[in-house]
Amino acid sequence: MGLDTPVVFIVFNRPDATRRVFERIRVARPKQLFVIADGPRSEREGETALCDEVREIVSKVDWPCEVFTNYSDENMGCRARVISGLNWVFSHIEEAIILEDDCLPDPTFFVFCNELLERYRCDERIMHIGANASRYDGSLPLYSYYFSRYPHIWGWATWKRAWDHYDENMTAWPEIRDSGLLDRMFCDSRARKYRFKIFDMAHQGKIDAWSPAWVLACWLHSGLAILPKVTLVANIGFGEGATHTAGENRTTAKKAISLDLPLDHPPYILRDTKADHLTEMNVFRERQLYVLVKKLMMGGSHVLQ
Repeated sequence: MGLDTPVVFIVFNRPDATRRVFERIRVARPKQLFVIADGPRSEREGETALCDEVREIVSKVDWPCEVFTNYSDENMGCRARVISGLNWVFSHIEEAIILEDDCLPDPTFFVFCNELLERYRCDERIMHIGANASRYDGSLPLYSYYFSRYPHIWGWATWKRAWDHYDENMTAWPEIRDSGLLDRMFCDSRARKYRFKIFDMAHQGKIDAWSPAWVLACWLHSGLAILPKVTLVANIGFGEGATHTAGENRTTAKKAISLDLPLDHPPYILRDTKADHLTEMNVFRERQLYVLVKKLMMGGSHVLQ
């Protein structure tokens, strides 16, 4: 049997990574596959051939599946390509599992997303289902997943009802920032400064990143993210030559782990404030801002986990 939930695959110019992730999608056998591809950069020699190779890889669907493609002839950049692509996807379907070409999922990732998309389909408190656990003290939650304010994007799922809140221009940000309404969300002033700086840069168009506007949309609508007990997707885009990420650290070098099935659902919907605080302390702090900004200015959005 194939996977009922449509899968969205966002690709660009990395054949090796694309091939590995596509093999995992093939094992899941989604009944619908939406492929979003950016075009080559004219100034990058050899990139046209790489983009063509990637598109050839994802054309080899050999299971019963409706395939829909949204390919750009010219390079749009990470921000515009992802936004336009997901707008296209959610003009056709009500929910989806989303993978980029460097996000290698454990097979249980698809089961996890498929079941939770159905379970929380009509619960507007939930806006995002992520694949990355963020419990930096090594502890494990009591159940198969927990609730967070942080919508991590290395493998995720959502509904059209949630994506409809996405405002790529972040129109409300200046008023929200100046009102201080978000200040009390943070226990650590450096984490607040870090996040607000990212919002400012994204609002001003200084970074080629789509995810800050998604984080803001979730926060402005009090939306929660579901995060799994263990990390279900490994990012394989690190290392020399990577466009969006370079090097590894303890935050990003996690391996994908299988989640025990069937899922053990929590009996309540309460945000795990301790896990979120640890995320703030380990990821979103002023001391890391310089490195983050350098990566973002190079065109990376993946570093905004």
